[in-house]
Amino acid sequence: MAVNLLLVLFAYLCGAFPPGYVAGRLAGIDIRRVGSGSTGATNVLRTLGKWPALAVFLLDVGKGVAAVALTRWLWQIFPSLDPGVLRPWWELVYALTAVVGHSKSLWINWRGGKSVATGLGLLAFFAWPVALGALGMFGLVVATVRIVSLGSLLACMTALGLAVGLAIPLAYQVYTFLATVYIIWCHRSNIQRLLKGTEPRLGEAKPTGE
Repeated sequence: MAVNLLLVLFAYLCGAFPPGYVAGRLAGIDIRRVGSGSTGATNVLRTLGKWPALAVFLLDVGKGVAAVALTRWLWQIFPSLDPGVLRPWWELVYALTAVVGHSKSLWINWRGGKSVATGLGLLAFFAWPVALGALGMFGLVVATVRIVSLGSLLACMTALGLAVGLAIPLAYQVYTFLATVYIIWCHRSNIQRLLKGTEPRLGEAKPTGE
């Protein structure tokens, strides 16, 4: 149990690592003070361009995967640590901790991004067909209406539907549900702008601090 709790801390620290903030600092800016203030790939795209944004996106995806992949590796190396039938439920805890860590990073004053990329990476690790369907929905929405937040929200709902429809293991269905709820909560200001019709599209400036 003690080891698993330490792994929860490790998962949080993985999720809390802020590639977007680092990319901004390398470019001489504080990404939290420009655009939306988010450290996610969308704000990096608006501020620094497509290649830094791609790098940030991939790192945000990978850090969540790393948080859970390491635990599986440890369970293989040290079978006595393996929680057995509780393994998927511990993975759920690690995954959610990493997702929260992305948006509430202790390294940057408890700020961060909207947890979409990190959540997607973990979903792909647990059930890649579900993640592929969610990514397809995201791509379709962004390609047609060019609103990233709308694409993210509909991708979450698609993932939830696919997780249930494809009957993936229960623990991973619960992860998908809780991650979806959390990501929607992180997008609450975006939802308000979507309802007002003021949410910017790709290529349009976003008011600072929103």
